[in-house]
Amino acid sequence: MSGRIETRFAALRARNRTALIPFITAGDPIPGATVALMHALVESGADLIELGVPFSDPMADGPVIQHADERALRNHVGIADILGWVRAFRERDAETPIVLMGYLNPIEIHGTERFAREAVDAGVDGVLVVDCPIEEDATLQPLRDAGLQRILLAAPTTSDARLARALEMAEGYLYYVSFAGITGAAKLSAQDIAQRVGAIRQRAKVPIAVGFGIKDAGSAKAVAAFADAVVIGSALVGALTGAASVEEACSRAAAFLAPVRGALDGR
Repeated sequence: MSGRIETRFAALRARNRTALIPFITAGDPIPGATVALMHALVESGADLIELGVPFSDPMADGPVIQHADERALRNHVGIADILGWVRAFRERDAETPIVLMGYLNPIEIHGTERFAREAVDAGVDGVLVVDCPIEEDATLQPLRDAGLQRILLAAPTTSDARLARALEMAEGYLYYVSFAGITGAAKLSAQDIAQRVGAIRQRAKVPIAVGFGIKDAGSAKAVAAFADAVVIGSALVGALTGAASVEEACSRAAAFLAPVRGALDGR
């Protein structure tokens, strides 16, 4: 286990800084931009990166990320490509944690044990598998055995008993879905979720990251008042849509993320 996630959150706590976790779909808007985009995100203030694994039948992702998945899949982006990009990213950045976010099917097709070995070797720190509930955690035990941390999800609809189990099993950070719905929906109400997240933080042994519905500097700052980290995905993926070159994609990423980082830091 690399320990990069724990090290990063410990450093952020020491500085009283909220983590900024951007999500991008690997291979979108153009496959050749992914590594440069990851570096651009870090240079613009990202503390961790969630890298989406394209999948044909997502259940939690809204239209913006679904279309990004479709574009990446049309370019035949797969796990081997993604792990190669992470490995290339690690040539310049050995510290920023990388979490792969996606679904069980691509991992099983690649081979769970093979995926686990290759992901660790490439420099991946954690995996968030949306459609593998904690009741089926044994399915992904090879990932834990190899040293990958499994990032778990919780939501407003999560029962107290199930939340307790998730908090006991959580590694790296717990991803709290701010509302019952899909990514990119315009439903975020920081007031509604502050109490729930605050109660979870009191019980949790890992940091709490909040995602879904965070679209800009203002919504990120509102969530940062009660969360350890904010995750911003659909709005960023949308901002990258249509970029025709590596340079344009990186420029758009920086222009989008820098104001969010500034808001979190009180600038």
